Amino acid sequence: MKHVLVVGGTGMLAGVSLWLLDNGYHVSILARNAGRMKSLIERTGLKSYVTPILVDYHNEYELRKKVKATIKQNGDIDMVVAWIHSTAERALELIVKEVSANENKWELFHILGSSSDADKIKRKRPLADSYFYHQVQLGFIDEGSHSRWLTNEEISKGVIEAVKKKEKLLTIGQIEPWERRP
Repeated sequence: MKHVLVVGGTGMLAGVSLWLLDNGYHVSILARNAGRMKSLIERTGLKSYVTPILVDYHNEYELRKKVKATIKQNGDIDMVVAWIHSTAERALELIVKEVSANENKWELFHILGSSSDADKIKRKRPLADSYFYHQVQLGFIDEGSHSRWLTNEEISKGVIEAVKKKEKLLTIGQIEPWERRP
């Protein structure tokens, strides 16, 4: 059984977590909110295939410890889907280091906000030969008279599409014209 780590998997990526479970993956879900974690786990009939990881990814020591623990418990990680705020500057680097430690080949789907410079982030990503890097950039929806941010459902559907198609860069919604953003 393939093992996936979803960072932020109880909020806007909850649909991704549930889809991965429904498609035969063991899913380790990293999140901060115990209530949302409990709610997500209750939504699936596959509770034995979920490993909840309650940690604030700003806490580097705890993040490293918990990623190591889920690898020890569930085996090597084959895919990481990560929505990490820019305030946690080293979180992605620490995750890449721990997941790459066993030199297995894996995929990283890095979720970026609409104002992110995708090229700059790609150049700054943690380097390791063991993974394939994919970016999913979140945009907005222009509905003519107004615009709006993406819903969690739209975000999850877009990320699932990127995973299915193995897209190197996928934009969900639009990011231009910038002045039309909500």
